[in-house]
Amino acid sequence: MNRIAVDIGGTFTDCLVIHNSQIVQSKALTTHFNLALGFNEAVKNACETLNIAPDTLYRNVDSIRYATTLGTNAIIERTGPKMGLLVTHGFEATTAISRGRGYGEGLDLETVRDLTNADRPEALIPLSLVRGVNERMDASGHVIQAFDEDRLRHQLKDLMDEGIQVLVVCLAHATSNPAHELRVQEIVAEEYPSHLLGAIPVILSHQVSGRKGEYVRASSTIMDAYLHGIMYHAMADLEVNLGEQGYTKPMLLVHNTGGMAQLNSTDALQTVHSGPVAGIHASEHLSKTSELGNVIATDMGGTSFDIGLITEGGVKHYDFQPVIGRWLVTTPMVHLVTLGSGGGSIASYDPVYKAIKVGPKSAGSQPGPACYDRGGLNPTVTDADLLLGYLDVDNYASGKIPLRRVRSLMAMEDIADDMDIDEIEAAKLIKSTADRDMATGVQRELRTKGYLPQDFTMLAYGGNGPLHACGIARVAGIDKVLVPPYSSVFSAAGGASMSPLHFHEHTQMIPICNLRKIGTKPKKMVFWQDFDALNKIVEKLETRGRDELARQGIGADKARHRLEVDMRYGSQKMEAAVIVDKSRFEGIRDLLDLVGKLATNFEQRFGKGTPAPESGVWIVNFRVATFVDDDGVDMGNVIPPHKKIAAPKPVNMRTCHFVGTEGAVETPCFDGQALTPGTVIQGPAIINPGNTTYLVEPGWRMEAAANGAVWLMRNHGQG
Repeated sequence: MNRIAVDIGGTFTDCLVIHNSQIVQSKALTTHFNLALGFNEAVKNACETLNIAPDTLYRNVDSIRYATTLGTNAIIERTGPKMGLLVTHGFEATTAISRGRGYGEGLDLETVRDLTNADRPEALIPLSLVRGVNERMDASGHVIQAFDEDRLRHQLKDLMDEGIQVLVVCLAHATSNPAHELRVQEIVAEEYPSHLLGAIPVILSHQVSGRKGEYVRASSTIMDAYLHGIMYHAMADLEVNLGEQGYTKPMLLVHNTGGMAQLNSTDALQTVHSGPVAGIHASEHLSKTSELGNVIATDMGGTSFDIGLITEGGVKHYDFQPVIGRWLVTTPMVHLVTLGSGGGSIASYDPVYKAIKVGPKSAGSQPGPACYDRGGLNPTVTDADLLLGYLDVDNYASGKIPLRRVRSLMAMEDIADDMDIDEIEAAKLIKSTADRDMATGVQRELRTKGYLPQDFTMLAYGGNGPLHACGIARVAGIDKVLVPPYSSVFSAAGGASMSPLHFHEHTQMIPICNLRKIGTKPKKMVFWQDFDALNKIVEKLETRGRDELARQGIGADKARHRLEVDMRYGSQKMEAAVIVDKSRFEGIRDLLDLVGKLATNFEQRFGKGTPAPESGVWIVNFRVATFVDDDGVDMGNVIPPHKKIAAPKPVNMRTCHFVGTEGAVETPCFDGQALTPGTVIQGPAIINPGNTTYLVEPGWRMEAAANGAVWLMRNHGQG
């Protein structure tokens, strides 16, 4: 296995290289103006460790996997193109109305509590660029109003005169019959051939989402179209860059579904949050191989703090209608919660509440925290960590970024003056605020899903995860923290472990069982009998999955399928995803199995008595995951060995300050020798092997396991 995996974050570009059984991790600052530069620098740093030339590495690797925040940044910064939208006549206001709930989607909890003062998001396509097409399909895909092609040609001219750069098409019931959407695409090509207009993208809704529901299908297609040009050109430039380096194979892009694919099989929407999702994939893999039980995955980087949930057995959660930015979409996506807390998060004084506020604004990689001495003037979490004594000024990021303490002191002066405290106390307040905010996010994620924090192991990774793990876990009520192998580039390790995966969906309401009264006889359950109809839907979705893999040069013999259905009771609106144990429906016993799984799901989520089979049970959506089995990165057994060994001699002592502890504390500092499996170190202590910093706070202890894995345990009755 020879491969390169790169995760480009808001502050750092993380790289994991596997070459002839050697695994090397490296970092470089993200170059937002040209992502290829940071990419090349991260790979170059890894090559220096391997002692090989970059062109030799590029020729020998079997794949390069790439995750990016480019799409996320484009949504935040509103840097997408001018777009036009074609909908069925009468549906022009669908996106503007947004089912009446557009005010609340994507807002934080405080704002949701006061929706009367909330604002709708600024539309990606204003109503002035929406046109209603005279056509209509019914829910079964039958034409009930013929297509008015002459009117469409005039509408296209209007939109082109407005200067649109992308055309979005979302016609009613196109998932049942896409003929009219496809005809729109043909007419655009007829009226505006590429040699006259240029290759203006035409994004069809039925190709982006297989689900019914006009608003969510429209918002998904609009979001995909908004990111299409940005992602296509940036990824194409990166492929050109790789070609110049000597790599000739197609680049693989990490998807937010938990899989990956080549550029020709990737929708732009699938790349949003792909980096953090790769970390959750690695967490799932580690949870299975080491039997960790319930795991809450936390990724604290330079810009954000991402949370993912993996329950016992290594099963990650999916959102099948996630919110991206302020818009509800239908792309299946690994469930993820993102907070604006990271090492580069800017701290400020809130005069109204007379308290410290941390984030969501970030210093990013340019200029970065004040201590980077690159022009940053605002205090950040990293500046606070430096002033508290946790960071080594000469060995931060493997010595590639020298830190200047005096810059952090200068940045901290305004907050200290506003609160009439010294800079060290201000730094302690910043750390405690950041830890509390992240812990609150962890608690909310667990408790809203019915779990108790004390029943979970917290995985702490990302560049700042091991540094803040004890503080977050202490507030969240978690006693065990695992810092996994390759923790500083753990999301890149997840990308290296991924395999091709595609979801395809088909929406169709099918009553699989109903309670009926026949004549004078008592009521009885009547089951769906047309199993061929069900299986034809599944076969169609499997074929689409195999075709997707074939486009990437993967044979049908390697394709694996997993069938899932979304189900609900006739009297209820809530839906539940149920995994089907087999790929085909053979009889009523299979339907009974689904009914039982739905009941179990509802009782676990909503309590006993919530299942309502007497009102009928419906399948509302079919979903097939098509994937290829692949070996992940071997992280070994991360359970600490029974045989314990004494801590090595500290390399030095450093004056540190800890939240909840008065005054300065002389703290032992260790190098990579402290990570020898079996080593136990009581806090307070600092371990810096070069690529990250582990902070063992008072009341906690560190136990080292294999492959650089570290456990942070709360001592009973302390911390």
